[in-house]
Amino acid sequence: MAASENPLVSDRLVDFLLYDVLDVEALAALPDFEGHGRDTFDPWLATCRRLGRQVLYPAYRAMDAEPPRLANGRVQVHPKMHALWKELAAAGVIAASRPLDVGGQSLPLTVATFANAYLMAGNLSAYGFAGLTTGAAHLLEAFGSDVVRETYMRPMYEGRYSGTMALTEPQAGSSLADVTSGATPTNAADGHYLLRGSKIFISGGDQDITENIVHLVLARIDGAPAGTKGISLFAVPRLRATSESTSDTKTFTPNDVHVTGLIHKIGWRGLPSLALSFGDAGDCHGFLVGEPHQGLRFMFQMMNEARIMVGVNAAATASVAFHESLAYAKDRKQGRAVSGGDASRPQVPLVQHADVRRMLLRQKSIVEGALCLLGVAARYSDIAEHGTNTDEKKRAKLLLDLITPLAKTFPAEKGFESNTLALQIHGGYGYSSEYLPESWLRDQKLNTIHEGTTGIQSMDLLGRKVVAGGGAALLALAEEIRKDLAKAEGAGVEATRTKPVSDALDRMLALTQHLGGRGMAGDAEGMLAHAVDYLDAMSVLVVAWMWTKMSAAAGGRSDDFAL
Repeated sequence: MAASENPLVSDRLVDFLLYDVLDVEALAALPDFEGHGRDTFDPWLATCRRLGRQVLYPAYRAMDAEPPRLANGRVQVHPKMHALWKELAAAGVIAASRPLDVGGQSLPLTVATFANAYLMAGNLSAYGFAGLTTGAAHLLEAFGSDVVRETYMRPMYEGRYSGTMALTEPQAGSSLADVTSGATPTNAADGHYLLRGSKIFISGGDQDITENIVHLVLARIDGAPAGTKGISLFAVPRLRATSESTSDTKTFTPNDVHVTGLIHKIGWRGLPSLALSFGDAGDCHGFLVGEPHQGLRFMFQMMNEARIMVGVNAAATASVAFHESLAYAKDRKQGRAVSGGDASRPQVPLVQHADVRRMLLRQKSIVEGALCLLGVAARYSDIAEHGTNTDEKKRAKLLLDLITPLAKTFPAEKGFESNTLALQIHGGYGYSSEYLPESWLRDQKLNTIHEGTTGIQSMDLLGRKVVAGGGAALLALAEEIRKDLAKAEGAGVEATRTKPVSDALDRMLALTQHLGGRGMAGDAEGMLAHAVDYLDAMSVLVVAWMWTKMSAAAGGRSDDFAL
């Protein structure tokens, strides 16, 4: 399929989800989104559709074939990335959902999420630089000092600087309680700390497309308690502003941050993953973000945003492969219909074979269900951050926290299945680098690993989220599902499609009570041994709920969901 022919994500689906299922126009009534509506949402979607289809996607294959390289201690990305970054920055992608006073457009995250899906589907590595920068800048916006925000946050939102999250250490992996990077206080006028330590798997940790890179680093201040309670958060630029800097003119000097290794990944090959060292010469300045020893709490803002971003990446990667396999199945002729398979008759397109249709419909159900789930998560986030009713904000935050592990994991795990089916539909051609499905399959696998593996998400869901507050979040979710089931039945959706969801909800509540009971009885191991299967079952239930919402919005018309 030519680059210009793959839609990446269905426009019809996005419009349906935004305006019919999620009623995104209602968000425009909130003060923080004043002045917005469909007349501003649609142009932004059009901008990102153009960027995804005409700018990012045509560069995808080249960036996958020629990953970044390490030369003289610095990373050089693919030459095409320089022009792509300029386009993303000029369009305002990095700060689109942030407030006007920090250089953003104050778009609802719900709209930005679907707009970003086009960019991710077009070239997830290229978008990765922007997405990480958005998350890091938002951390500084929320918790940084005035000086740090002015010096580092604003250039990040403008696209002059990029940002990263530097959490993982070689000896600790996903266990942040075992972080050993240290920070020593100084008496310097700017209040900096001297950082020392090493981090690994830092996406975008070095590149040659921006003036500067700002790392959000977890480290322990000297004398801090062990475990996660002793972790602090620091902004560590690659180049730091010097004491000679003024508010009008700033000068910069290297900040003792060094690349010590380049990870050779099987996917996401356009976005470098690196090992970094801080303070080898004892001169790495870090600036405290928020209060001491509260770093992990602050970092969870970016981590949770990143988990939703990974979910969107996963859904987008499944989406572009689905559209590729659908077009291939409609064009590629092979075999004949089972009925009347006379060898003298012309061959038929693959899509006419029942098993190919099965695989395509499986892909479609995963992609569209995942995108709806991510839209619901984004809408909860908009209400939780920008709502005006305190009770509604608390409820939205409760539901968002509960479904975040699902919104990250379902698109990643089931998306990998969907990408496998895309390759399968291409047959022997799919198992070759001449066709794109194999590269998207490689890309997709990372989504089950980074920002918390499936196992970690599962333990978070079962061990924390569903049992917290006496199960308040799960009860709220059950209320939402039952409300939408009633709405679907009122819209004419057959009971054969709503009752299985209702029955599954009852079974899920009973299962939660049983497993929670084991945990309360002291058998945490016996409870969490089932965590991955629990998350899988819960995610299928929640996506069935998404299809219930879509069916209700479509008035029960099943033809709206045909291939």
